[in-house]
Amino acid sequence: MTSENKCGFCIGTRCCSYITQSIDAPRSKDDFDHLLWQLTHEGVQAYKDEDGWFLLVLNRCQFIGDNGRCQIYETRPAVCREYDNDYCEYDSPAEEGFELFFDGYHSLLKYCRKRFKNWDQRFDKK
Repeated sequence: MTSENKCGFCIGTRCCSYITQSIDAPRSKDDFDHLLWQLTHEGVQAYKDEDGWFLLVLNRCQFIGDNGRCQIYETRPAVCREYDNDYCEYDSPAEEGFELFFDGYHSLLKYCRKRFKNWDQRFDKK
């Protein structure tokens, strides 16, 4: 197996089934409340790793064919061209490097309630 043919062995084309977006590290209740709102949307998750905080949007690339191959390979975007698969999710799931992972609203809400003991009082009027 080489980096040139490795993608052909990958089941589900994992790296082409989501995008990540770096976000500012949430610190306050307001920050976490905003992140909670983002995770109310289908296919949106969040994680923290050694590089910081990220939104993980589960949404397969529209140009992955039924055979799992890129249908626009010759004209694919630069980010795809620069992707290095020497060590990728075929070798080890990305989740193994996550310090924190929130698969949706409920897992983040549980974390917020633990981190902020008075989390549920954030809506009380003063």
